[in-house]
Formats: sequence, C-alpha cells, structure tokens
Amino acid sequence: MKKLPFLSFLTVFFVSVLRVLAQPTIPIYTGTVPNSIPSKVQETSITLEIGGVRIANVVQPNLTVFVPAPGTANGTAVVICPGGGYARLAIDIEGYDVAKRLNEMGVTAFVLKYRLPNDESQPDKAIAPLLDVQQALRVVRQQAPKYKLNPERIGLMGFSAGGHLAASAGTRFARPVGANQGAVSVRPAFLVLLYPVISFSDSLKHQGSRENLLGAAPSAELVRQYSNENQVTAQTPPTFLVHAQNDDVVPVQNSLVFYQACLRHLVPVEMHLYPQGGHGFGLNNKTTKDDWTERLKNWLDANGWLVR
Repeated sequence: MKKLPFLSFLTVFFVSVLRVLAQPTIPIYTGTVPNSIPSKVQETSITLEIGGVRIANVVQPNLTVFVPAPGTANGTAVVICPGGGYARLAIDIEGYDVAKRLNEMGVTAFVLKYRLPNDESQPDKAIAPLLDVQQALRVVRQQAPKYKLNPERIGLMGFSAGGHLAASAGTRFARPVGANQGAVSVRPAFLVLLYPVISFSDSLKHQGSRENLLGAAPSAELVRQYSNENQVTAQTPPTFLVHAQNDDVVPVQNSLVFYQACLRHLVPVEMHLYPQGGHGFGLNNKTTKDDWTERLKNWLDANGWLVR
C-alpha cells in the first residue's frame, strides 16, 4: 500500500475530524445503556492512510445529524447503518458521505454509530446492534418535531453488515428486542440496502459477519432466525436494493433472495444490479457511469417521500 506524505496524511485526518465535529450528535440512550455490562472495552477510531475512518468497540451508541440546507428539507429522514462485518464501522464512506448526498435530496440523515457484538461488554451480543437501531428509530420519531420530520417517513439504510442490521430491523419490528420497548413504533417506512449481508445460511453467508454476531458455531435455529430472507412478511417495508454481481465478499445472491422474498409477500421492491463494482463501493461505483443515488432519488420521489 502506497503511503501518503505525512502532511497529506494530516490533512486527510483533520478534514475527517472537522467535518464530523460540525454536525450535532444525539445519544440514543439516557442513563445506563441496556444489554451492557461494566468492562474495559473502549472505543477506537483509526484514519486509514488512503483516507477513511473506521470505528470499533463502540460502547456509547449515538446518532450524528445531517440537516439539509435551509428551505430544502422535505420531512423525510433516513437512519444510516454503516457496514464493517459487525467488527468495525466504515463511518465515513458508508455514513457521513452518504448523509450529505441525502441532504442534497432534501432528506434529513442520521448516521448511527451502533454497538458491535462484544462478549466482554454485552451479556447478549447477538441483540446489541438490533437493540441500538430500534432505539435509534424511536429517538428520531420522538425528535421529529424538532427536525420538522414526518414520523411516518423515517426510513432505514444499511451497507454490507449494516444492511443485515437494517434488514433485521425491517423484518423484526413486530417484536422489538429489549425490555423497555415503549409505545413508539420501530418499523422503518422503507429500506435501502446496499450490497447487504442478508442470509447467514452456509451457502450465502459472510463468514465474518455471522461469526461476529452469532459466534463460531451457531445453532441451525439461530442461523434461520438471523437469515432475513426467512423473516419477510407482507408488512415488510418497501425496499430498494443495490449490489454488484462480481461482489466476492458478500455474494449478490444475498440481494436476490431478499428480492424474491419481497415478491412472494407482495412487498414493493426495486433492485439495481451492476456487472462490476465489487464490494464496499459506497457512493461511487467506479466501474459504471450510472449513479445509484440518482436511481434512489427517483424511487423515493415516485413513492412520495421527496414531496414537501
């Protein structure tokens, strides 16, 4: 890997820091974080030499808020779940950068820094990420008046393992996890899934995501429960899928099985497949002139989510 000159590295680092500091953050819990135990686990953050921030060992989950320019907000919001194999969060290319693009559409964006599975700090690591994303949806709905949002137009977006988390939230909202569920709905209005991990089945799984969330030898029932193609119902939110056919990290069949499950249950679904692009391309699939965010904008507009 080619190293950047030291001054260039510092420039990348400080630009990354400053652009985050400019945005407000919201803790998603007040007081003790549920499903947590005292530990020595501390959050870590690294800035890659080629650019990009990766966060791990999240202990205090929060939302970073990105608000559209004055006069352009349309009342729709999206909670974004960055990917990283349930081991880390690609918080910028699959979080902050995407939030800014959504702002250009008039959509208010909330980047979720969710807890990653950790046996040291969580009594049940398998539910920690889902607990956080469901709570994030509650918080955004509760703060809808502050941000002038329509509480019925709050969607969920996820990349890679963050796509697994978003799909889990979009199929398991009827029975929220955790003890303090409250009356606020945790059903997202829509799902946007980018090269998502969907299935934990042996033939389709992303090994790292499954092992990090469920352990090295999960039971067949646990695998079935966390394979989201099995959890789709007629109440699953409308879904937008993007994947590259040559993805050698998360096979494209993950998106295909979710698409097929949506069709079987008459859930509105749109899917865009690119021949090339691999995994983790974020906003920009450099192998095509097509811009998936323009396809997303069209889909959101056609469904009335960009109307003020």
